[in-house]
Amino acid sequence: MTADVVGGVPYAVELRGVHKSFGPIEVLRGVDLAVRPGEVTAIIGPSGSGKSTLLRTINHLEKVDRGTVRVGGDLVGYRRKGDRLHELPPREILRQRHRIGFVFQNFCLFPHLTVLENVVEAPVSAQKRRRSEVEAEAVRLLERVGVADKAHDYPRRLSGGQQQRVAIARALALRPEVLLFDEPTSALDPELVGEVLAVIRDLARDASTLVIVTHEVGFAREVADTVVFLDGGVVVEQGPPSVVLDHPVHQRTASFLAHVL
Repeated sequence: MTADVVGGVPYAVELRGVHKSFGPIEVLRGVDLAVRPGEVTAIIGPSGSGKSTLLRTINHLEKVDRGTVRVGGDLVGYRRKGDRLHELPPREILRQRHRIGFVFQNFCLFPHLTVLENVVEAPVSAQKRRRSEVEAEAVRLLERVGVADKAHDYPRRLSGGQQQRVAIARALALRPEVLLFDEPTSALDPELVGEVLAVIRDLARDASTLVIVTHEVGFAREVADTVVFLDGGVVVEQGPPSVVLDHPVHQRTASFLAHVL
């Protein structure tokens, strides 16, 4: 049974009791997380705390060992039959992923396709939308992220910041219900970080539902409705930035922030 926000609207993202291990290493140890529609959640924490693994469970890139993940009230990756969960066929999992945009650390653009083709490919091939409609929308998205002049270039000709902005446009082209960012600036040279953060800042102002794993604590303070501090595979603390970042309750949170601020 899924918990609802006020008014009976399902959470945009809801994790309950999520566990995930790789061999003997337990990476997530009973994570609970709820994201309301239109809100921005920033996940911070030290390296190895399970942040990226948590994000990847939301679109079933990582299967959970125990617990459940829901997007828009629907189970992700599984169908319930009685008291048991059965994994969905790959085609249905792929269809679910179209509702969940994902922006990777290392861009993951198709090198043999132009910028425009990278944005158009999935909506046409996977969602069966008309190419003319998708291309028109792709041009608007490339304008929005500031790389419309690169539409006919190949990714190798773009800077890292430009490639990441194309990756954001590609994710948006699927019209996702929620957009996930896995440390979107970690692979960028310092001088390119600002241009990518500016695009995400614009999405946050648009009331998009975003979940951002980031080491940019100042950026999290600026854009997030909720900050989640993850350590050792558990949520140590979560709440508004003014509480978690400025007046943390837990000593572990305070110690982490003292080293990164």
